[in-house]
Amino acid sequence: MTTAEVTRGLGGPATGPAPQQPPVQGVPPVPGVPQHPAPYPSPYPQSTDYTDPAVTSGPAVPAGTAVPTSSVGLTAPVGTADPAGLVGGAGGAGGAESRTGPAPALPGQPAAFSPELARRDVPILHRLVNGHPLVWLDNGATTQKPRQVIEALAGFYGSANSNIHRGAHTMAREATEAFEAGRAAVARFLGAASPDDIVFVRGTTEGINLVAQSWGRANLGPGDDILVPVLEHHSNIVPWQMVAKETRARVVPVPLRPDGRIDLDAYADLLSMRTQLVALSHASNVLGTVPPVREMTALAHRYGAKVLVDGAQAVAHFPVDVQDLDADFYVFSGHKLFAPTGIGALYAKPDVLREMAPWQGGGNMIESVDFTGTTYAPVPHLLEAGTGHISGVVGLLAALNWLTSFDRDAVTAYETALMAHAQQALATVPGLELLGSAPERIGVLTFTLAGHDPAGIAEWLDRDGIAVRAGHHCAQPALAHYGLASAARASLALYNTPEEVDKLVASLQQLQQAG
Repeated sequence: MTTAEVTRGLGGPATGPAPQQPPVQGVPPVPGVPQHPAPYPSPYPQSTDYTDPAVTSGPAVPAGTAVPTSSVGLTAPVGTADPAGLVGGAGGAGGAESRTGPAPALPGQPAAFSPELARRDVPILHRLVNGHPLVWLDNGATTQKPRQVIEALAGFYGSANSNIHRGAHTMAREATEAFEAGRAAVARFLGAASPDDIVFVRGTTEGINLVAQSWGRANLGPGDDILVPVLEHHSNIVPWQMVAKETRARVVPVPLRPDGRIDLDAYADLLSMRTQLVALSHASNVLGTVPPVREMTALAHRYGAKVLVDGAQAVAHFPVDVQDLDADFYVFSGHKLFAPTGIGALYAKPDVLREMAPWQGGGNMIESVDFTGTTYAPVPHLLEAGTGHISGVVGLLAALNWLTSFDRDAVTAYETALMAHAQQALATVPGLELLGSAPERIGVLTFTLAGHDPAGIAEWLDRDGIAVRAGHHCAQPALAHYGLASAARASLALYNTPEEVDKLVASLQQLQQAG
């Protein structure tokens, strides 16, 4: 199946502009830094035959061409001042440039989305691996970065690098504006009520550990229960085991059904007045399962329990509204959202956040210090000791604007259709068994292949330039549910194509034929 066939099934192709979701507002590239410089020199071989067959709004794009896409798109939050001239939109005050692409076939239908609109922005997708065009199907581990993110990082370090807060000079003020506008952009992206509800962390793992050590140590005690579904990533299991050991609480696993869904009857039975916290994923990294988080949260709240949602695998695939979910905590990692590594965010409800004690001490999280005592800064700064990942926030802003420049409903529809194609295509591979068949899921395809070790599968595919992950995927309890210690995993993103799925299938079929 081709990309054109998938997009036709969603209402395209056509030539009009697609309705766009308003981009997240943030901070722009620095004045004087080229928005679209010459192609980045690469030590790696590059594909020479890349074109954009599905893009109807422009010509084919050869590999290595500096494509005139939207700017970094970091624009000033509505109502904010911009005395330094750092904050502004693409092409002036109008904000990030919108995308054009296939339009819907019928009024009211979501616009069709072409992955080529995304692919032309991502330089690494046009390199060669072992003589073959790269097929990146390891998005569950990390996503590749669009040119806008790369340029934002280069622009910050080239013209705006400074530490933030309390600086009296121009560049310190500019960097502080960028950092705090980034907080506002993340709040908007998650549907939070205020930027003050957002704490910057290194990623999902650090965010969960922060909650466990700050909120958990203060609120958990002997006999208390922490409910954790079996499908969770280790980062949403181990921190709770650590704090449970310290507080003499207990971690209670919530079982799965055979298809990979959480057993909601068992979940309801396990909830009690002893339950202090439910920690669950918004989407599973190994099964792709998307649990009914809103309903599970409402049930937990009846017992007075708090709910932490691990959104690491969710935020890149569908819109999130933390107020609609009514989650007490929500965490995600930037690197799984097309942003740099080492940056992420924790959302917490304001009343919960205000009660959290500092986890780490140092600069930035204080108001005053002497040897008689310390006065702490208010949240969220209270929980951000030391110098933050300032450039990471700039890159995260660029990634949010890039992602939201596409119609997100159309992206979700495209990914759903791509997932369906992948399931059907993989079913043609003899001896291949997919794990999980939950009806609500993201594009995660974890599988075994009869007669082949997962690591051997990954090595074979790598010869054809296809990147998948092999191992336990930091989700050993979920794999143990299927009697496995390891498996291979292909995970999809908005820039993947049906043609890439077909290459995966063809390579697996050749592996089986080779014995």
